[in-house]
Amino acid sequence: MTMFHFFNCAILTFGPHAVYYSATPLSEYDTLGTSVKAALVYLGTALVKLVCLATFLKVSESDGFDPYQELLKALIGFIDVAGLYFALTQLTHRNISQNHKFQAVGLGWAFADSVLHRLAPLWVGARGLEFTWDYILQGLEANANLVLSISLAALGSLMWLRKNKPKTLIPIIYACAGIVATMPSITSYLRRGLGWHFPEVVGFEIFTSLVMAFISWQLFSACQKPSI
Repeated sequence: MTMFHFFNCAILTFGPHAVYYSATPLSEYDTLGTSVKAALVYLGTALVKLVCLATFLKVSESDGFDPYQELLKALIGFIDVAGLYFALTQLTHRNISQNHKFQAVGLGWAFADSVLHRLAPLWVGARGLEFTWDYILQGLEANANLVLSISLAALGSLMWLRKNKPKTLIPIIYACAGIVATMPSITSYLRRGLGWHFPEVVGFEIFTSLVMAFISWQLFSACQKPSI
């Protein structure tokens, strides 16, 4: 029963990444190499973030919300944006369209994040004798992170690769990218500052990911229209 629960949670956590790759044109255009490169960039970015967090953050004696510490975490979190910029603009990709490129990068980015942050806790905890909903919620959180990562990659593609975008949309693109990039700090405030429980935070992440995906899709579609 414990292994059955583990496999269910693992499929919920990592399965949507494989489904997204196989159900979209990404598999037809063989963009797996791009996703793997993006995943490696994510791992390098995560290492840089870990060094910065260990260097600049002090160990908190309480589990409360510290505005200064969280602001510093948010600033360090923008290293992810720098890593995503490198993955989108500096890596060599196959001859694929901009539309497929940002999806492949976002997919690889989200998969690496799930492996790095959720695989070990899932392997240790989901095989326990006592059933808990926490790992199912972690799987749902991984799905929300997948949507947010692809949305951020789409917004990054518009910021750095799309040259002829309407000027009226530029502030909206940057604002949305800022919101997605600071989601870890937002959820940390909800947990520590407002005392939200894990299911409430996951519900917020799922709702926000769907909203940001819709907005990113609308912005991407609007920027693809020829200017008059």
